[in-house]
Amino acid sequence: MSAIDPSDDFYGFKPRIPFAESFDGLLALELLDGELGDGEKVRARVSVRDELLGPDGTVHGGVLAALAEALASRGTALAAIPAGMMAQGLSNDTTRTGTVRAGTLHGEARPVSQGEDVWVWAVEMRDDAGEMCGFSRVTIAVRPLP
Repeated sequence: MSAIDPSDDFYGFKPRIPFAESFDGLLALELLDGELGDGEKVRARVSVRDELLGPDGTVHGGVLAALAEALASRGTALAAIPAGMMAQGLSNDTTRTGTVRAGTLHGEARPVSQGEDVWVWAVEMRDDAGEMCGFSRVTIAVRPLP
């Protein structure tokens, strides 16, 4: 599976901040093709590097939360934007279940509930060996585009 160019427009919607300058860009989030827009899952990866490590030398829990938020927001936006709506994060409950010091974080988000105004996602983050290192429940609001 290869990475896609996140600077592409979302169904004609151009983000206000270019991807490279966004928080996801600072993480160097790589969205994976073949997964977007199927309504069932969204996947991405982040290469582990020194600036993503905490004082203990493992990936900071905030990186896991950010990866989960990015996946859930993107997955919701793929459905919301064509309908004239936008996705906004409401809550993020992330638990670190393992430690990662190097390699790549692999995230996969699946919708648990797709309501008219709120979507809930379950997100798993794994290391290169496939071991779970984080789990999140992320809630995303669906609101009219300004």
